[in-house]
Amino acid sequence: MTDDGILVVSEDACRELVGRKDAFDAVEAVFAAMARGDAYNFPVIREAIGYADALYGFKSGFDRAGLALGLKSGGYWPGNAAKGLTNHQSTVFLFDPDTGRLKALVGGNYLTAVRTAAASSVSIAHLARPDARVLGMVGAGHQSAFQLRAAAEQRSFEKVVAWNFHPEMLPALGKVAAEIGLPFEAVERERLGAEADVIITITSAFEPLMMRDWIKPGTHIACMGTDTKGKQEVDAALVAAATVFTDEVAQSISIGEAQHAVAQGLKAEADITPIGAVINGAHPGRNSEAEITLFDGTGVGLQDLAVASVAADLAKAGGRAQVVRL
Repeated sequence: MTDDGILVVSEDACRELVGRKDAFDAVEAVFAAMARGDAYNFPVIREAIGYADALYGFKSGFDRAGLALGLKSGGYWPGNAAKGLTNHQSTVFLFDPDTGRLKALVGGNYLTAVRTAAASSVSIAHLARPDARVLGMVGAGHQSAFQLRAAAEQRSFEKVVAWNFHPEMLPALGKVAAEIGLPFEAVERERLGAEADVIITITSAFEPLMMRDWIKPGTHIACMGTDTKGKQEVDAALVAAATVFTDEVAQSISIGEAQHAVAQGLKAEADITPIGAVINGAHPGRNSEAEITLFDGTGVGLQDLAVASVAADLAKAGGRAQVVRL
């Protein structure tokens, strides 16, 4: 709680105030805090509610370094698009860690997109080869534009190659590439794997879309779509062959991209490294030019709290937050 009420930060305010650099810095810092043991996520609750085909749940945690305490509540309503609404709906609740009192309510839809893109861009910054020049995009949904813009700021890419299950969606992603000055080409998946130095997968697939044999040495892959048991974006053999990093190991092996390789005995939990260890300098990250690195971005509540805290601070400082007194 502020001195005179609870802050309410709208979606519009978040969109106008929180930029990609803000999100990158917040996510990088919270990954580092997690690896140091200064921040931890609480168990995730996610359930089908038996109405409107919706999934609903909570992600929460506490960052002692950033003093962010709270939760993100929301989920996925597949019928929203027909109503002119975003399918993913969420709100972040921030609490004062000194008193437990509610401090802020922050719109979570834009922030979820920008923090997810920030996570993959953090992985690119710390793991991709410095000379990476071709960016591969697997997926062309709402999140893909955020991913493309964030990734393009981490390396001097010269081209974007992309594939989507529904190819008619690719021109919209091509417009984003054109806006940031990158040539764009729709290609088949095998060619994407052969050309791309960095690959971002951002789909809701339940089967592998990229196979081990298609990936060239030295590639960095950010798997950002697998966040539920059963989902899968890449071949388990590719996970096995790669040096794997993640936001949170427990989620990686249970609901993340590593779940299949671990279940098949192709990868051990001990072989998966929190990316915060690379950020902190406790792990060297990439060891060679030929090494395939893979970031398993499962999405953690602490990411949401970190960017929501930034939004609340900026909104308060800029007079963009409503104040509610209870």
